[in-house]
Amino acid sequence: MYTEEYKRKLVSAEEAVKVIKSGDIVDYGFFCGKPVVCDQALAKRTDLKDVQVYCAVTVPPVPEVAKVKGSFIYNDWQFSKVSRILQSYGLCNYVPILYHDACHLYREQIAPHRNAAIAQVAPMDKYGYFNLGPQNSESLAGMQMADTVIVEVNKNQPICLGGAEESVHISMVDYIVEAPDDQKLPDLPGIKPTEIDKAIANHLMEHIHDGCCIQLGIGGMPGAVGTAIAESDLKDLGGHTEMFVDAYVDMIEAGRMNGLAKNFDRGRVGYTFAIGSQRMYDFMNNNPYCASYPVDYTNDPRVIAGLDNFVSINNAVEVDLYSQVNGESSDTVQISGNGGMWDFVTGAQWSKNGKSFICLASTHKDKEGNLKSRIVPTFEPASITTICRQMVDYIVTEYGAVRLRAKPTWWRAEELISIAHPDFRDELIKEAQRMNIWTKTNKIG
Repeated sequence: MYTEEYKRKLVSAEEAVKVIKSGDIVDYGFFCGKPVVCDQALAKRTDLKDVQVYCAVTVPPVPEVAKVKGSFIYNDWQFSKVSRILQSYGLCNYVPILYHDACHLYREQIAPHRNAAIAQVAPMDKYGYFNLGPQNSESLAGMQMADTVIVEVNKNQPICLGGAEESVHISMVDYIVEAPDDQKLPDLPGIKPTEIDKAIANHLMEHIHDGCCIQLGIGGMPGAVGTAIAESDLKDLGGHTEMFVDAYVDMIEAGRMNGLAKNFDRGRVGYTFAIGSQRMYDFMNNNPYCASYPVDYTNDPRVIAGLDNFVSINNAVEVDLYSQVNGESSDTVQISGNGGMWDFVTGAQWSKNGKSFICLASTHKDKEGNLKSRIVPTFEPASITTICRQMVDYIVTEYGAVRLRAKPTWWRAEELISIAHPDFRDELIKEAQRMNIWTKTNKIG
């Protein structure tokens, strides 16, 4: 039925990007939806000036437009390793938002108007729909509000069932570009957990019980949590998350996560995007257990709060003795974005019997190889406070998990120092005393 329309709209990447003009604002598909052949074609448009391109969690290959600084201004809503490298050359800028608000920013025309949206999609089905693959996010909202919609059809995109807003109809599409057969999604199985990651995971396991609903982020520590759960005797766990990662495959295939105790979306893991291994993409393909939703559903704290026994697990860069959390920067360097951290920290604490955990290794090494504490007296002036102290529930390092909610400043300082690396505890106590958040009732020291 839609074959003729498909043929009419099918063009080369070079032809499709001719619609872009100097000064335009262009959305690239987020995550694994970032275009490749259209990006290459657009980067060759050296006649253009000041075209803004927006993406999120820039994955390989490196976007060609970011390399052409005179013609394009590249922006990332949620930084990745690629984004950090580009930033070091002055080629990438960060966009601070609350992620659950993304669809609203488009539909209420708060975000600057998009002249074009270009995204990778799966091949069209018999009903005229292109599945958006593992990157629902704000995709349909962005396409809905853009002047021109270009889809780059990649037969290697998994079909990710919804949910809602997981597909775009051909009637909304202006141009169709077909990617080469060998264009695959980045195979990113994640960081192998360290012994510290495993120690943190073991502390978390003490707070997870049958029927909990789990949210995980990316990195070695979430992977360690997934492995620990998969090897446990826990049952009837649920999943609801911003990011679907390989750890969910481990928990589901082990029979620990069946979703049957959830208040809604029973028997399904709701998520808004996924980045991981090819094994994970294969698992997600046409799998009704994985439910693709827009981010204004998955990350809405009110939705999260409706799931009882919610356990939110997120990573941080550093925590200060006031219990403020920096989850995204080091001095002036943007390491990551805040993403859905605020959304899930809030929603988990609104959940009946819910808990929010913010995890970090107690130390790191600087460029000179010196050991530094990640629990610090105060942040450096350029560091970002991602989560304010009033919102913090649990902080976890390899030395333990402490609950700070509703505790005064001196008590928080004591708890944080108790899970700092032993080599730094005396120094932190002295700083706490100087900061007047240490009293005679404190037990450490």
